[in-house]
Amino acid sequence: MNITSIQVGLPRPFGTKAWNSAIFKETVSGPVHVGKINLAGDAQADLTHHGGPDKAICVYPQEHYRSWKKTFDLDFSSGDFGENFTTQGMMESDVYIGDVFRIGSASVQISQPRQPCWKLAKRWDVRQLPLHVQNRGWTGWYFRVIEEGKVCANDDFDLIERSNTEWSVAKANELMHHDKTNWAAAAELADCPSLSANWRATLRHRAKKRRVEDSSKRLQG
Repeated sequence: MNITSIQVGLPRPFGTKAWNSAIFKETVSGPVHVGKINLAGDAQADLTHHGGPDKAICVYPQEHYRSWKKTFDLDFSSGDFGENFTTQGMMESDVYIGDVFRIGSASVQISQPRQPCWKLAKRWDVRQLPLHVQNRGWTGWYFRVIEEGKVCANDDFDLIERSNTEWSVAKANELMHHDKTNWAAAAELADCPSLSANWRATLRHRAKKRRVEDSSKRLQG
């Protein structure tokens, strides 16, 4: 399991009807500083829904890109879903909420799956792309930073702690987006201490109110 490439980017306006985003990333060579909020040279435009300690680093497996190329006939490559780390050797079904990895001189922890939004559609002019990503469960995930340090492309991930063997990223995606009315499971995942604060709040509200939140604005803008 390793990083195949590292990407960073700052928010900037795009298009004739300007929209701000940092989804367009540039590949950088290491070493890159890993901070508690961002990689050096990286930031987010919408701090309500992106960024923060629970979503410091966005990760995406490079293995998915081949299938997306065939599905949409687009020349996807590393960083094209706006991720900071493009990885190989680990998929959503292989890793678990709360997994802690040593990478370079930093240590990071999986906090939640990524939830694709309308900016991915805007980036590629494919309206249904976020929904396809969500439905397949090929979302990638976020790391929070436990210990700051430096990383380079080709650094290996070393798993140093796995406290949860129930909730893989894939299973968390399945509950959030497909098994939506499983109130008991929602309450169970919400009690996972290493899950991001945002997901815990969403799932607790879902379990308590027995009502599923509307995701159309996130997916369609």
